[in-house]
Amino acid sequence: MNFSQIVESLPVEPVCQVDTLPFPKIASGKVREIYDLGDRLLLVATDRISAFDVILPNGIAGKGILLTQLSRFWFDQVKGKVKDHLVEDEESLMREELGLSKDLQLRSMVVKKLKPLPIECVVRGYLAGSGWSSYQKSGDVCGVKLPGGLSEAEVLPESIFTPTTKAVKGHDEPIDEEASRQLVGDRVYEVVRRLSLEIYGMGHALAKKAGIILADTKFEFGLDDAGDIYLIDEVLTPDSSRYWPAESYEIGMSPPSFDKQFVRDYLLTLDWDKQYPGPELPAEIVEKTQAKYLSALEKLMGVRG
Repeated sequence: MNFSQIVESLPVEPVCQVDTLPFPKIASGKVREIYDLGDRLLLVATDRISAFDVILPNGIAGKGILLTQLSRFWFDQVKGKVKDHLVEDEESLMREELGLSKDLQLRSMVVKKLKPLPIECVVRGYLAGSGWSSYQKSGDVCGVKLPGGLSEAEVLPESIFTPTTKAVKGHDEPIDEEASRQLVGDRVYEVVRRLSLEIYGMGHALAKKAGIILADTKFEFGLDDAGDIYLIDEVLTPDSSRYWPAESYEIGMSPPSFDKQFVRDYLLTLDWDKQYPGPELPAEIVEKTQAKYLSALEKLMGVRG
């Protein structure tokens, strides 16, 4: 599916709840609903948006479609580098076997049942966000010592792997290499570290061709019964990554981004304690946020590895 077809398929109103489906729902996340298909899972990305771990009252129309289609784009780019969780012929399965509507097909993935690793695999190529805050205080990022004299948004001497815990509630927390190895084992740790850095490097190079800087991102991996490692969940989307437009990038300041940092920045101007319930987003913020997601998708889909 090309970019124009995706745009034509976007709903006018956000789909924040999924109509009842004839499959057992086994989990409901901030964005995704997960259904049990027996030997497979159905992942449905809604248009919900969260900030500071709070799901906001109104969503971004078509966000779930944009995230899903961008993940599909990146899964296609990494084929041959790592196995992924998509089942074969999943699009025809959704259409013919599951009988999903066109909207649900575009925002859904049928995936293998795997055991997710208990860590999120974060890669940072630039000094930004919480990494910049940590560096200012201690000269390191998640325990990785960095050279002195670096500025905000500066490219790092080399990309760093900084895994976190996977919190069911609240914030993920940084975890050091020793603790990560204890959680997943030495073999798995070495493989996901290598894959994370390789995929980030590939994504950064391809994004650069599109005039976008991929500053950092997080990946998730899972294991099958044989212990084989798969790339799962979403890949290099604006929800899991920090993207900056290259034309406005400057060292020493926080660049404008294609991700939902735009929504966070707006919320920080409000008298809100970052607790539930969250404030409703004004129409202007919703429209600008959707435009940022669309712009990132259009630029990225215009290039190929």
